[in-house]
Amino acid sequence: MTSLTGALTSLGVTSPVMAAPMAGGPTTPRLVTAAAEAGCLGFLAGGYKSADALGAQLDEVRAATDVFGVNLFAPNRLPVDPDAYRRYAAAVQEVAAGYGLTVDDVPREDDDAWSDKIDLLLAAAVPVVSFTFGVPEPAVVDALRRVGSLTVQTITSPREVDEAVTAGVDVLAVQAAAAGGHRGTLHPERPSDEAELPELVAATRARTDLPVLAAGGISTPADVRAALQAGAAGVLVGTVLLRSEESGASAVHQAAIAEQRRVTVVTRAFSGRPARGLRNDFIDRFDDIAPLGYPALHHLTSGLRRAAAAAGDPELVNLWAGTGYRNATAEPAGLILQRLSGLA
Repeated sequence: MTSLTGALTSLGVTSPVMAAPMAGGPTTPRLVTAAAEAGCLGFLAGGYKSADALGAQLDEVRAATDVFGVNLFAPNRLPVDPDAYRRYAAAVQEVAAGYGLTVDDVPREDDDAWSDKIDLLLAAAVPVVSFTFGVPEPAVVDALRRVGSLTVQTITSPREVDEAVTAGVDVLAVQAAAAGGHRGTLHPERPSDEAELPELVAATRARTDLPVLAAGGISTPADVRAALQAGAAGVLVGTVLLRSEESGASAVHQAAIAEQRRVTVVTRAFSGRPARGLRNDFIDRFDDIAPLGYPALHHLTSGLRRAAAAAGDPELVNLWAGTGYRNATAEPAGLILQRLSGLA
């Protein structure tokens, strides 16, 4: 705990509240910079970007602040059954045709340009690097440590602690089921741990001496206090920032959050991995027939999702949101973060 606190303090971080990485657009360089200006640590989301695109965002953030982290999707491919994929593609095609789109009936599998992004971060020597979906090889963690990066591994259950510890990471980010967007589980084929966040933090700390960050469903100062009292060294918030002035979430996404009329559900219909979002027609139609398979299903539905977002159609968009989404407000991100930390 002391090493994490010391490392963050040396960066100028004065708040235990951090801005979580939200891949796909919501996290912008402006949001990360706003977090730093509020005394918080913000994470750029490296997922779904090329190394060049991530590098451009790194340059933009670094021009404004040295206080930031970067999150990567570590390789942990969940291969899709080819026959199940073809059946699902045929079903989705019926909807995609309405936008003049043709979905690919051949699964696309990749590792999200993992090696290129690791090379970028080794050259850039960023302060903090976190991993989601998979655990990096110990050699990768060692290399990042040698250039001065603090490493953070996302887990969703105490059962995943040993895998993270074996890799040699410095910190664990424990994500509860209430989190918006993808579950950071290392084993999406297993039933998820449904424990409340404070319970999950306490159970994780009972298995390791590594410092723990808490994530998932945190949207009020009371949520922050509960996580810290359970033993977390800090908390990560995402959904509560979706409507902030610095958010890059699409207009249709922000409008659905603001309406506050939908419930959140966990679905694999959009990406082939469990993720929590606002219930809509796409989930109702496809969740029961969607196979596991990431990133194949992500690529399958990406064109349709972009087209629907551009058209302002919330029924075909992945409206990622955690259970506390109704507390998201249209304000500067710094003010939201300071209020959560009790400083505003």
